[in-house]
Amino acid sequence: MSALAAIGLVALPAEAATAVKVQYKTSASGAQADQVEPWLNLVNTGTTAVALNTVKIRYYFKADSASQQYRFACSWAVVGCSTITGTFGTISPGTATADRYLEIGFTGGSLAPGASTSDMQLRFYRADWQRITQSDDYSFGAQTSYADWNKITVYQSGALLWGNAPAGGNPSPSPSPSPSPSGSPNNPGGNNGVVFDDFSYTSHTDPNINAHNWTIRTNQGGPGIPGATWPASNITFPTVSGANKALQLKSVTDGTSAGTQQSEVLHQRKFLEGTYAARVFFTDTPTTGPDGDHIVQTFFTITPLNQDLDPNYSEQDFEYLPNGGWGEPANIMYATSWETYRNEPWLAVNTHTANRISYAGWHDLVLQVSGGEIKYYIDGQLFATHGGDYYPETVQSVNFNLWFISGGLVGSSTQRQWIQQVDWFYHAKNEVVAPATVIQRVNNYRTAGTSWVDTVPAS
Repeated sequence: MSALAAIGLVALPAEAATAVKVQYKTSASGAQADQVEPWLNLVNTGTTAVALNTVKIRYYFKADSASQQYRFACSWAVVGCSTITGTFGTISPGTATADRYLEIGFTGGSLAPGASTSDMQLRFYRADWQRITQSDDYSFGAQTSYADWNKITVYQSGALLWGNAPAGGNPSPSPSPSPSPSGSPNNPGGNNGVVFDDFSYTSHTDPNINAHNWTIRTNQGGPGIPGATWPASNITFPTVSGANKALQLKSVTDGTSAGTQQSEVLHQRKFLEGTYAARVFFTDTPTTGPDGDHIVQTFFTITPLNQDLDPNYSEQDFEYLPNGGWGEPANIMYATSWETYRNEPWLAVNTHTANRISYAGWHDLVLQVSGGEIKYYIDGQLFATHGGDYYPETVQSVNFNLWFISGGLVGSSTQRQWIQQVDWFYHAKNEVVAPATVIQRVNNYRTAGTSWVDTVPAS
């Protein structure tokens, strides 16, 4: 018999060894809000470490309507937003204060005894971006300082560790992520279709442009200078880099709306997950006339905005501003991913990464959209990683445009001309292609004398 057994050692109850609590506050304490903002701090009050990937936290609320959909986002967290997941589930039949819940999980990490996650600044909102009534939500409290909160529950492997759930609110089968990414799964084999274009066209009137699913924009409207025109003749195809042809966009202005011309070329709307790439020539100065205009040189994907705060809208941008703009004083490159926006009053729901250096010259731009992540590369180097609510959900078009920021023209009536060039465009549907491999594939097409291919089906 061991000495420990001889003195009658008794194992501690499980709840004494593993115990946690949740502290809660909110940064949106009104009865109604644009977003529900539960800020949480999970504290290990037990005597053993807690593996966070076994933990689920539930915040209970009353949906504004039976069909209403919600979306989750993490604004900031000490443990890192990339480690936090948010899913929604339904309580049936529900109560007067709870028929849904937001379930927070973790992809990894551990809490030692006495440790805490510290700030987790979380939020969720209606998919239609209308205001939410939260005063009737079970877990809501109008408190702006952290305090223990037992109307939020914590489970470990399905066992309740903290809090009091409303009727029907205990765990059932795990809910599905919301939103669920649309589109096909990643396919490294690359058998889902590709688009390659070397832009070997004669002029803007070449019938192969439309036959190859490109459109040269001619209609007026935004972005840019109100009243500006978009002439098709501003699109040309000069020879660059030896014998290669390129798409060239030209925009001119004399400082007036009537004297401003902008340019844009777009592909049909049929793209979602996969790899997008283009070799683009950016300029820091106009080819003629005085310098200083706030001009935007771009390569981007976009879904149309059909209404204010359209939940189906998406956009991923490479935008180079050689003279700054939008409050920036000098050259800046943006990678921006959009969830949605509203024009009046202006509300932008996006995230961006920026670098304030010159990007004049040729650059290889690669955008990867796969597995809930958006990755932007410039010249083979990772520039930005975005995801979450900014991940696209509906098919997009591919666009290049060159336009002036309204209110950003220099005070001169002398006409000036800006250009942007695109050597080639490449897309691999549902395949993540490394930047170096993109270049290899483009070179293979050129070596084989292939100037265009499109095997991506129309949506």
